[in-house]
Amino acid sequence: MKRLLIILFVFLSGGMSLSAQEMNCIVNVSAPQIEGTDKRVFETLQNAIFEFVNNRKWSNYNFRIEERIECTILITINSRISSDEFSGTINLVLRRPVLNSAYNSILLNYIDKGFQFRYTEFQPLDYSDGTFSSNLTSVLAFYTYMYLGLYFDSFSPSGGQAFLVKAQQIVTTAQNVSEPGWKAFDGTRNRYWMVENFLNPSNSILRDFYYKYHRLGLDQMYEKTDAGRENCTQSLDMIKTLYNIKPDLFAIQLLTDAKSDEFVNIYSDQRVPPTEKATVVNIFKEIDPANGSKYQAILENK
Repeated sequence: MKRLLIILFVFLSGGMSLSAQEMNCIVNVSAPQIEGTDKRVFETLQNAIFEFVNNRKWSNYNFRIEERIECTILITINSRISSDEFSGTINLVLRRPVLNSAYNSILLNYIDKGFQFRYTEFQPLDYSDGTFSSNLTSVLAFYTYMYLGLYFDSFSPSGGQAFLVKAQQIVTTAQNVSEPGWKAFDGTRNRYWMVENFLNPSNSILRDFYYKYHRLGLDQMYEKTDAGRENCTQSLDMIKTLYNIKPDLFAIQLLTDAKSDEFVNIYSDQRVPPTEKATVVNIFKEIDPANGSKYQAILENK
């Protein structure tokens, strides 16, 4: 893990350019509601997506096999619109290792419910930055770049900028397509708004959180538990500040969806002072009221 942090530091400072793949992604495609059709096409699709995400070079950076970025893409196909057109959901989960521990912190856990695409068995999954080849490959590339952006942001201040910009470029190329999820007027919680929230300069606190909470907080807690947790607490106060300005910000919901269980685990520790517990529970209940009862458990664990 220390080696990984050193590698990331060198990468992000622009001092190294290597040529292997970055992703270690588990891919699963299922179609539980579709009957009377050859399911082999879904197995072929699963293998094609696995190869597309894991064997493609997405950056100039390189990790050893054991250092590749761990993530999950779970596709559930709910309907077959035509012989080669499908609709369903795609569940995206991104994990990040924490220094000196076996623990992986979840950076993203999101279900995209507006996933439509065309695929014919054995069809090559073509993609090139700056062009729109298909909705399937554009969605996969978009979320891979989002994975990279959030991952690198958690190791260095705004370290994922280049990847988030690439994700936004995909959104731009998709403005004239018929499939949902790419446009500002498709709703307030879609791919357009996901990357917009992270790149909008007025939301810079959001990306500061990802760095301070993970690199200065979680990564420090093995050797300096109190100091690391204090940085986590300060980062949460930053998010509260942003929430007070933009309470409906999609990215804050993404954050709490990914982190609510982790927040409870960190602050339920009996060594956390009662005043700090009370402070963070108030923050959690404000920024994530739907999970208020979950956060109450922090105060009950004395």
